[in-house]
Amino acid sequence: MHMLHHLSFGVSDIARSALFYDAVLASLGYARVWEDIRPGEADQAIGYGFAGRDDKFAIKLRPQGQLAPGPGFHLAFAAPNRPAVDAFHAAALTYGGRDNGAPGLRPDYGANYYAAFVFDPDGYWIEAVINAPL
Repeated sequence: MHMLHHLSFGVSDIARSALFYDAVLASLGYARVWEDIRPGEADQAIGYGFAGRDDKFAIKLRPQGQLAPGPGFHLAFAAPNRPAVDAFHAAALTYGGRDNGAPGLRPDYGANYYAAFVFDPDGYWIEAVINAPL
């Protein structure tokens, strides 16, 4: 049993966020596992996870009133290796994210904690991390 079943973010522009999350999550080995996209409809969403399995993360269109949580909240995605963390960061900056910490070791978190931090296009603070020796 896992502690969390899934998590979702409300996004202001589903197409923009889909481009961003398709790229950053693919760099970590995750895929779009379902979508409910109906242009012009208010209820649209996309789910991400491991190919052929259920979603663990989703984005849902919330064009009005969407507000990312403030300091103290962030979501860390597991990375398979350090190059994937680097690719995550590069993809994020290419697809509308903002830097919040370049890829590198974070000795304050542990000797092998390698991570990158970004803000997504809606201002959510996300991270890619691997905490393992080389």
